[in-house]
Amino acid sequence: MTTPLLSLTWTDDVTGRQGFLVVDRLVRGVSSGGLRMRPGCTLDEVAGLARGMSMKEALHYDPEARYVPLGGAKGGIDCDPRDPEAYGLLVRYLRTMRPYVESFWATGEDLGLTQAVLDRAAAEAGLVSSVQAVYPLLDDETGDRQRLADAFAVEVDGFGLDELVGGCGVAESVLTALDRAGVPYWRTRVAVQGLGTMGGATARFLTRAGLAVVAVADIKGTMANPAGLDIERLLAARDGYGTVDRAALRPGDRELPGDAWLSAEAEVLVPAAVSYAIDVANQGRITARWIAEAANMPVRPEAEVLLAARGVTVLPDVVVNSATNAWWWWTLFGDIAADADEAFAHTRRSMRALTDRTLARAETDGTTPRVAAHAIAAERLPVIAERFGRHR
Repeated sequence: MTTPLLSLTWTDDVTGRQGFLVVDRLVRGVSSGGLRMRPGCTLDEVAGLARGMSMKEALHYDPEARYVPLGGAKGGIDCDPRDPEAYGLLVRYLRTMRPYVESFWATGEDLGLTQAVLDRAAAEAGLVSSVQAVYPLLDDETGDRQRLADAFAVEVDGFGLDELVGGCGVAESVLTALDRAGVPYWRTRVAVQGLGTMGGATARFLTRAGLAVVAVADIKGTMANPAGLDIERLLAARDGYGTVDRAALRPGDRELPGDAWLSAEAEVLVPAAVSYAIDVANQGRITARWIAEAANMPVRPEAEVLLAARGVTVLPDVVVNSATNAWWWWTLFGDIAADADEAFAHTRRSMRALTDRTLARAETDGTTPRVAAHAIAAERLPVIAERFGRHR
């Protein structure tokens, strides 16, 4: 484990709450990684996420593409996003971090923050954009920025394209694992923790592929139906934080305790809400064959060891949830247009290839997909650094 290039802790002079920024490395003088807001966020958590971003960037390296991966970074604020003080805290954090965002940290939405809220706060903090550090790398800044803006304006069935691409990538990773195992989609049941942007889109794409989402958990508890929940109905009943209005449940749907999704009778679990959701204490309740990490770091390392010993395959976050970040850069750098069909096709093709490569490497090396993904990234990072430069 390498020491990050930059690690800092900020204390808000109004509330006393803390925020963090970790830049793992720079490539071409820039790093990429979202900003999260959650109660209990720590510097160690943000550092782990920043390392993960470096790997996600490296895993999507394609020497033929216009988009060349950046370095990895992450920001975090220790606050409940529902707190009345949260928005003011966000603005003050961004005002403090403004020199970094302007110079070498391109950031975006993450857990607890939507891009719309982040954009509004960034403007109040005096920033041009949350990704303005990337602008000097563009061939045609005006045209490239307009293409990304156009992409964010695209809607599919009432949902923003930016809300869907990440879940499309998660779903494609799951489908690739099923295909490699020869498991038919129609016989596969899924339990999802979190119905926010990532979890909601993942549930939507998996349902449309023919899988049955039999359990969904949000802050109020778990909703379950062994025959499958009506995902479109639940998505339409969400609030801005992914909490579902229980009035949308059908007569056959059940309400269960919040952690019931862990032990749901399902072949696939998708933790898509918070980090550290699966630990040594609760991993024994899991009977699923696959866990797809739609959230960042939802499975603790020591729990993953025990899960692997029981034959449970963890599809790692550095692969599974990497499509959102990659889509931003594919679009901004001009590898894809501001078009939903093209975005989904490129995401499916890229995520299927990456997942298949990771699982094949794990089988060849006799290790876990996470170790395999890290090995692939470790092989690519020196190549990227040699070609484009790296600052440590």
